Amino acid sequence: MTTLLFVIQLLASIALIVVIMLQRSKGEGLGSIGGGAQLFFDKATAFDRTLDRATIVLAGLLFIVTVVLAIMV
Repeated sequence: MTTLLFVIQLLASIALIVVIMLQRSKGEGLGSIGGGAQLFFDKATAFDRTLDRATIVLAGLLFIVTVVLAIMV
């Protein structure tokens, strides 16, 4: 059982890294303080929304699996 959880944890962490790397930059960092409007008026595409949801799901999965493994081991 723990081996399966370790494999799930590994795959979820790799998938999370890939999904985060595929996302485009959403802001200009501290440059938006001076009035960068792109941060507020840029519309997200369907691909961006899908990547956002995938990030949330994978992070939640990774968190749950890690907590379960910490309790079991």
